[in-house]
Amino acid sequence: MSEKRRDSKNRILRSGESQRKDGRYAYKYTDTFGKPQFVYAWKLVPTDKTPAGKRDDISLREKEKEIQKDLDDGIDPIGKKMTVCQLYAKVIKYRGNVRQNTKNGRKRLMTILEQDPIGGCSIDSIKMSDAKEWALRMKEKGLAYKTISNDKRSLKAAFYVAMQDDYIRKKPFDFQLNEVIEDDTEPKVPLSPEQEESLLSFMQQDTVYQKYYDEVVILLGTGLRISELCGLNDTVLDFDERVITVDHQLLKDTEIGYYIETPKTQSGIRQIPMSEDVYQALRRVVEKRKGAKQTEIDGYSNFLFLNRDGKPQTASNYDNMFRGLAKKYNKCHEEALPNIMTPHTCSHTFCTKLANAGMNPKALQYIMGHSNITMTLNYYAHATFSSAKAEMERLAA
Repeated sequence: MSEKRRDSKNRILRSGESQRKDGRYAYKYTDTFGKPQFVYAWKLVPTDKTPAGKRDDISLREKEKEIQKDLDDGIDPIGKKMTVCQLYAKVIKYRGNVRQNTKNGRKRLMTILEQDPIGGCSIDSIKMSDAKEWALRMKEKGLAYKTISNDKRSLKAAFYVAMQDDYIRKKPFDFQLNEVIEDDTEPKVPLSPEQEESLLSFMQQDTVYQKYYDEVVILLGTGLRISELCGLNDTVLDFDERVITVDHQLLKDTEIGYYIETPKTQSGIRQIPMSEDVYQALRRVVEKRKGAKQTEIDGYSNFLFLNRDGKPQTASNYDNMFRGLAKKYNKCHEEALPNIMTPHTCSHTFCTKLANAGMNPKALQYIMGHSNITMTLNYYAHATFSSAKAEMERLAA
């Protein structure tokens, strides 16, 4: 019978255990992929004392117990030690075919993780309380609730992948965010019919904002997203049939500059009928643009809306314009415009107006380019007393 191996304290060592010359203990095991792995500790059992000058840690036997539990459950003991940053980088690596704004969002979130304590922690050590504390820190840094919510969703998805890959057992980001921080998102409010009429009348008379009158008429009369408006050119306008074809959008990135993208989903490719007001506004725009300097972007040219340098207008240009417009309008009108006044307010107003008028939800979904009918139906919830009263009177007639 072979003599059992012992440590420096004459204690019998189990299979896989050994003690090095410097006194540190080692445990050799085979991982879920059949590869040999080692863990080390200065203590064999919890009651041992850590040698002076050495970092305190759990004992080798405690580590063995954790490893065996992981192996029994199919958890990868190596993979679970990757950091949150490493996990996020791994997940997005295999989902590379994404839009530019998604790439920018991923880069921003990675920077946040690298700068926050949670980013350097191993994924197996992250508890739900840690994830909630992360959300609180993001709120303290001034991030908007919607931004935190989107980032939390990305991290929840990443940890779900880690769970599928048998790195971890639980999903720490699987909690309701509004139970941790208050949802202070300012609700999006559409313009009332009276506000819409008053705003357009104001723009016609104002010497600064009258040059943007046609853009606002088109936005209010089509529900176009601002990037879709910026991408409008001669090729998408059919004045004979009075139809606008939406099949691309124009965006601008701080790093790569102007670029063209197709709609997010197939539903975004659509045709929008021109009302008389929209038809006349587009005619005026085309006439004013004659002879203007042309810029080609990704094969597209003859854009309708240009800045003073002859370059296409972008979403940020219109965001700034709407802020200034609302500020000036509110100074001389008793009924102020919504607190959040952006190009999307026009789209929101257009959709709400048609919903309140009783337009078939599927037809409205098509016009708006919504991929999900639920998104369209939400606009039917913006009913007012006046619209509800009018609808009841119509049905009772």
